[in-house]
Amino acid sequence: MLAGPAGVEQLDKARKVSDKIEDRLDGLARPIRPWLPGMGRFLIVVTFLEDALRILTQLSDQNYYLQKHRGFPWGLSHLFLWTNVFVMLACSSAIITKRYPVYATGGLFGVVLAQGFGYGLIFDLTFFLRNLSVIGGLLMTLSDSLSQKKSSIVTNLTPMGVSDQDRKKYLQLFGRVLLVFLFLGFVFNGQSGIAKGFVSVSGLVACICVAVGYKARQSALYLVVVLSAFNFAVNAWWRVHAAHPQRDFLKYDFFQTLSIIGGLLLLINLGAGDFAIEQKKRI
Repeated sequence: MLAGPAGVEQLDKARKVSDKIEDRLDGLARPIRPWLPGMGRFLIVVTFLEDALRILTQLSDQNYYLQKHRGFPWGLSHLFLWTNVFVMLACSSAIITKRYPVYATGGLFGVVLAQGFGYGLIFDLTFFLRNLSVIGGLLMTLSDSLSQKKSSIVTNLTPMGVSDQDRKKYLQLFGRVLLVFLFLGFVFNGQSGIAKGFVSVSGLVACICVAVGYKARQSALYLVVVLSAFNFAVNAWWRVHAAHPQRDFLKYDFFQTLSIIGGLLLLINLGAGDFAIEQKKRI
């Protein structure tokens, strides 16, 4: 009988501590919150901007790889690369400026699929998990556009009877669930150790909280801190010589991780949405 009340008392104490931490974090984030949507949108598309620049600066190498290793005929490889560059630049600019969000998101989603098949990476587990997270970030941008301004384009492209608010709920749900897949790739790949074990376990807990929508803002903030530290420590491509073959891989990982951090920043700004445990607890 004593264990029950004691357990409830400890739970109440833990909840009060959690609420104090949450209030403290909200206070710290308040000055930069107006900047979070813009920062998040830019970071989400930064991997596409970097990829477009990389293709333009390595056009001959890219054509050689596609023709010799992927079997693209001459001309088709050029069309493939230039189409990717145009779509990435146009759609990234549209997302940053909050114009045509459905078309921009769809265009970048098409780039992810086209490059996965074109470069033969669609069945690579790391590529798959990372790009699921990038897609989650793109869904968060679409949800952000609905939360700030109703788009006539969105209204025209969706079935009648479905409100912008309903679409926003589903986009936030799928966006936040997909965002955590990058961290799963980090957990199950690479070297093991005490530090990585601690980060992996705590990160998995944060990922679960984000996915189910419990303390999602605080968990997303933790993942932003962890991924940022990991990104600058492990994917420091600027420390590698320009002629080293590993440089491009590190650069790709670095900017793609920045994109997922951008999605997490939008999650911090928007919250978990209505399909979340924390929302049902309020009800």
